[in-house]
Amino acid sequence: MKIPQSVLVVIHTPALQVLLIERADAPGFWQSVTGSKDHVDESFAATAAREVREETGLDALAAGHSLRDWGLENVYEIYPQWRHRYADGITHNTEHLFGLCIPAPLPVRLSAREHRDQLWLPWPEAAERCFSPSNAEALTWLPLLGGLHSHA
Repeated sequence: MKIPQSVLVVIHTPALQVLLIERADAPGFWQSVTGSKDHVDESFAATAAREVREETGLDALAAGHSLRDWGLENVYEIYPQWRHRYADGITHNTEHLFGLCIPAPLPVRLSAREHRDQLWLPWPEAAERCFSPSNAEALTWLPLLGGLHSHA
């Protein structure tokens, strides 16, 4: 069963180009990297780095990359078609937001099981393309929060 605690990781460049990936199980559903904790003791930061690696092949902790906890959370109702993945009675998920700044748009290695396509867009276009309202809203925070990154 999935844990109703997840991450949303907005992958972007210093120029605020944003990576969106299209779900394999829902064509037309464009999103940032998302995923649930593997176990309750996994930190949100560890979940974010793992999900970025699994879904894109990128190393969130690599030199020149800056993974930043935005200190924001969304609580939303889980879509009914996906509730079977959770324990009985679980209807809401808590999603913790992160930004991952990388120096320039990079091609990514998608997990064919999860995603079918990728694109890089300026943040306003990316926000319009997102299916999830919480993902679209997170992208509207990027001009403020994305400018706060620092490269290690």
